[in-house]
Amino acid sequence: MLMHLLVYLPLLFPLPAAVAARPLADRLEPRLATWLLTTCALALAALSSAALGVLAVAGLVRWSPAARLGNWSSATVRAGDSVTMIEAVAAAVVLTAAAAAGVRMFWRRIRALAAATLEAACLPGHDRLVLVDEDAPEAYALPGLPGRVVVSTGMLAALDDADREAMLAHEAAHLRCHHYAFVAAIHLAVAVNPLLKPVATAVTYTVERWADESAATVCRDRRQVARAVGKAALATAKHPSRRRLPGAVLGLLGRRRTPLTTPGPVPRRVAALLAAPRTSMLLLNHPLLSLAAAAVLVGSSALCAFAAAHDLHVLLKLAGAS
Repeated sequence: MLMHLLVYLPLLFPLPAAVAARPLADRLEPRLATWLLTTCALALAALSSAALGVLAVAGLVRWSPAARLGNWSSATVRAGDSVTMIEAVAAAVVLTAAAAAGVRMFWRRIRALAAATLEAACLPGHDRLVLVDEDAPEAYALPGLPGRVVVSTGMLAALDDADREAMLAHEAAHLRCHHYAFVAAIHLAVAVNPLLKPVATAVTYTVERWADESAATVCRDRRQVARAVGKAALATAKHPSRRRLPGAVLGLLGRRRTPLTTPGPVPRRVAALLAAPRTSMLLLNHPLLSLAAAAVLVGSSALCAFAAAHDLHVLLKLAGAS
């Protein structure tokens, strides 16, 4: 009975993570927030899949052919296992769907990275910065070997020299810190467990904030970076691009461009740049509390999944001794 209760808890733990994702993205230093949210999401997605696996196996071992193959008593298993066949079949179906979605997302991200690498290699010149003659304002980081920063003439015309410095520092940070890897990892976690979608939204925001803060460090002027983001957003709103870019691309305005009239990521980023910077070294402030809460959440999920698997293992040992 204990296994029956514990095995469902890892399926529910992604919910508090989803609720806490946006507040953490707004309150924590961006680099810490990105690492924390991505790591927790991957762990919770894996543990929820493990719990589904335990449920599916708990139904499988009740099956007489499986009992004969495993040399245990199916009657003893049925007496000690409170998981019903309906629950087990449902868990197996969900686990299969999650695995298929995870494989499909992994393949999509690999294809996107390969497309970005190929496009970066095909761009003219050997410098990291590539200028393209396009009226539409564009500025984005293209991961590859090496990665390239692509800027259109339309974007250069929309920004002054100081804004351009901030923009280039932002894009360079995307490449230097491998932000596309964080975005790929969080989307993989969401594919396996859709309850984590708010966490993915938060991570796509925090990687942009991370690049903003890196640019502010290079330019030594947070307001200038905020102006560059705002000007780029206004220019893009007037002249939207119709180019289809690889999914691994990250840019000054993020992966998704939302209207400035909505409370989207761009106004939030500008507001954060105009506010006092947050650091991860504030004693007894949000970072330590957040790290502790994340450790408790993931640790509890792991403990429940392990305890359920252990109870099933003990039951099978007893059934084998019968």
